[in-house]
Amino acid sequence: MELWDAYDRNGNKTGEILVRGEPIPEGRYHLVSEVLVRHVDGSYLCMIRSREKPNYPLYPECTAGGSALMGDSPLDCIRRELREETGIVWEDFEEVSRTVRDCYATIFYSYLCTVDWPKDQITLQEGETEDYQWLSEEEFIELLNSGRMIPGQPERMEGWFRKMGYLK
Repeated sequence: MELWDAYDRNGNKTGEILVRGEPIPEGRYHLVSEVLVRHVDGSYLCMIRSREKPNYPLYPECTAGGSALMGDSPLDCIRRELREETGIVWEDFEEVSRTVRDCYATIFYSYLCTVDWPKDQITLQEGETEDYQWLSEEEFIELLNSGRMIPGQPERMEGWFRKMGYLK
């Protein structure tokens, strides 16, 4: 059973506990952290979602991330998720956006990290990731503008993508 802290719309803990898979009460939210991984050479890590995923199996996913467990801060969550899904152990993250999605009762914390990690030392998480590839900046921009990414991901980081000139 996965337990989450409950938050109000402003990101304040309420002291309540949520259980994954159970309905989230009106006015309560859980946290999700995601990170876009850029290599120091300018390429971007793109994971391929597992075929076992109920939503968007085998889709390219240019972020690692997931739900914050009870007691996790957004940064605790992203460190854990990045390690679990890619094998990358990293500490330096730049918050790119914070997005509230009422329809999902979720507050998304979106980060960027620029890593100097061996590109051939990415590990896959069974049931989560199927494969990976490092995309050049040009390939990443093409994917971002292609409509082939999971809905919601580009929108949550839209401000940063526009600042970088990545969105058309």
